[in-house]
Amino acid sequence: MTVLDSGGTRPPGASELALRIGSAIVLGAVALISAWIGGAVLALVWLGAAIAVAAEWVTITSIARRRLVIALLAAILACLQISYLTRGGAEDSLLPVLSGVGVLLAVVALVVVARSRRDRLWIWGGLIYAAPLAIVPVLLRLHPTAGLWLLLWMFAVVWTTDVAAYFVGRALGGPKLLPAVSPKKTWSGFVGGLFGGSFAGLGLAAFALSDRGIHAGEVAAVVALSGLASLVSQAGDLAESAMKRHFGVKDSGHLIPGHGGFMDRLDGFAAVAILVAIVMPFVGGFW
Repeated sequence: MTVLDSGGTRPPGASELALRIGSAIVLGAVALISAWIGGAVLALVWLGAAIAVAAEWVTITSIARRRLVIALLAAILACLQISYLTRGGAEDSLLPVLSGVGVLLAVVALVVVARSRRDRLWIWGGLIYAAPLAIVPVLLRLHPTAGLWLLLWMFAVVWTTDVAAYFVGRALGGPKLLPAVSPKKTWSGFVGGLFGGSFAGLGLAAFALSDRGIHAGEVAAVVALSGLASLVSQAGDLAESAMKRHFGVKDSGHLIPGHGGFMDRLDGFAAVAILVAIVMPFVGGFW
């Protein structure tokens, strides 16, 4: 879900709009401050977000033994994060080994606990969806020279895509994008979000490289990657809407005033985190 649904036929009232904006400001501040601090603070913030997303996923999909499954998924996410964070550290450190063993044991326990093939498929889907949230922001921040800028690039693209899609959709209206999935979204909002996210990514890159300037080839690469991320962000939004509609759920949760749950707030970011997890080994060799 975007910060404010794009191109709605019935825009939110003033009080609801203020609540959404207030919640978005608080969440944005937490994201930016933790990104600036980095380290354990950033890791804990995104681990908490990933666990919240996994918990909502399990609840929406009505998986049996819900609390036990959520606890095991939380253990896997924590162990995965520790494993990635401690790789390349002290040679005598047992943390990578212990965290790897923890992941293996929790996975085995999930296989035993899951009562049906259907539950297993949804559990693994939830893990694939949530794990990049726990890992990707932290790994990007660890980059020795551009860590903070890489993370800010993700924020800029996803957030600007959301905001541009909303305001362009409301201003221009027009044909619906996928009315069967998300009745309020329009093609104009989709295109506005795509352009907004692309140029937000370019603007941040130009600012980050202002000391030496940004070259034409870099401009093309940044716009292309930012556009792809914007497209994936909107696809993630639509996929989450389709999932909720499939299960007859309006909001993924009720923890965030004006926004619903963490999946509602992080659907686009989760999709972009998956994209980054796939792309970065080829362009940056992060892991």
